[in-house]
Amino acid sequence: MHVDLPKKLYYNIGEVAKAFGVKTSLIRFWEGEFDRLKPKKNAKGNRRFTPEDIKTLKLIYRLVKEQGYTLDGAKTYLKSQKKESLNNFEIICKLESIKDQLNKIKSQI
Repeated sequence: MHVDLPKKLYYNIGEVAKAFGVKTSLIRFWEGEFDRLKPKKNAKGNRRFTPEDIKTLKLIYRLVKEQGYTLDGAKTYLKSQKKESLNNFEIICKLESIKDQLNKIKSQI
């Protein structure tokens, strides 16, 4: 899944939900379920997601929505995950981004 977000330090929950094509309630639910997902909150309590949080959300989205893991299965995967798996996931995301760009160029020809 390629998420198209501008390069910023922080993203609000609406931007994140729109980029993933899900409702904000799902993002809040995943925040409560997964220990690795801890967005910062401002004085008003609004969630501010960092680029690292976005990477974690991409991984959770891939596991749950695309690969069909249960929430418990995804939690187990994330806990047992080594750095190699995370690096492989980042490489896959970059390749998918390149594929999307090439498809856009192809459609313009």
